[in-house]
Amino acid sequence: MHVLFSILSFLKCINYTNTFFPKKGKEKYNCKLFLSLTVKEKHKQWKNAKLIKRLEKQKQQETAERAEQEESQSKKGRAYTVSVALPGSVLDNAQSPELRTYLAGQIARACVVFNVDEIVVFDEQGEDVKSVEGEFKGVGKKGHACIQLARILQYMECPQYLRKWFFPVHKDLQYAGLLNPLDSPHHMRIDEESEYREGRVLNKPPKQGKGSLVNCGMRKDVRIDKQLQPDLRVTVKLTKTQNQGRLYKGVVVAPHVPRTEGGLYWGYTVRLASCLSSVFTESPFKEGYDLTVGTSERGSSVDQVILSPFKHLLMVFGGLQGLEASLDADQNLDVTDPSVLFDLYLNTCPDQGSRTIRTEEAILISMAALRQKITAAFSEDSSSS
Repeated sequence: MHVLFSILSFLKCINYTNTFFPKKGKEKYNCKLFLSLTVKEKHKQWKNAKLIKRLEKQKQQETAERAEQEESQSKKGRAYTVSVALPGSVLDNAQSPELRTYLAGQIARACVVFNVDEIVVFDEQGEDVKSVEGEFKGVGKKGHACIQLARILQYMECPQYLRKWFFPVHKDLQYAGLLNPLDSPHHMRIDEESEYREGRVLNKPPKQGKGSLVNCGMRKDVRIDKQLQPDLRVTVKLTKTQNQGRLYKGVVVAPHVPRTEGGLYWGYTVRLASCLSSVFTESPFKEGYDLTVGTSERGSSVDQVILSPFKHLLMVFGGLQGLEASLDADQNLDVTDPSVLFDLYLNTCPDQGSRTIRTEEAILISMAALRQKITAAFSEDSSSS
């Protein structure tokens, strides 16, 4: 009886073990199935994460391309130019050298505010003054006012970090420290990032097969793509990807490229003309000025004027005695009415409250009156095209 009970107990133990503890082969099969399911799920999760990452990267690229496209459209270059011509005798209206200098600074500021690309200084007396080389010998000396005005305008346009190289100490610039800075886009700070910069070619012999070094007012010099004569002023387009070496890299471009391709205002050039007629005949543009505007209180009102698109606009301002005095002194012109010289002869300040408007005031008034008309002319042209 005791033996029978032991056998039954043993059989029960076997059944209990098989029920709760599977056999070894079956256990292996269940483990393999569990592991395979885990690997598949992890692989699926990994594929999903990779796909999400790829989609996010694609979305970022599309966003960057769209932003770059919008930026390029917003930075569409400006093809047309605006020139201003005025007599150097406007400085003779100032009573001291300090005031002469400050008056020249006001003219420079007015032109830069309205994106003027060229300033022509002509001589009302018709003397042959075509160079800024010379000495200023005092207030009221004929011709010398043109030289001083041109020199101060050139000095102000030059970026600060280049002035000591291109403008040695000169009596005409004695009070240049009184002038308000132009702060135009090409007057860069040392750490300011920009696609373009003005620079000076250094007097360092370049290595074989490499371009000259240029000081662009940064912490490192720039290696350009050409070998140029030292002490030249150049416009440099910096490469977008700069390495961490001793030098930056860039290419030399024409001075108009920042305006025509980058949509940036890049300062003005200064030209001296010996008389009023030389303002027109010695234009630096091959086609000349296709739209000329004279300003006078005897002109027609600017309010009714509608401008058509142009390539090169020239605005001419008279001196203390108006454009009539410049016309009388010019031996190359036989006309007596200055309005026949211009496409438009405008009174840019109708119903003026003062008997006279100073030239530096006339520039601000006239450019402000024409700014919206210029913008409208080119906005209509771009929309129609």
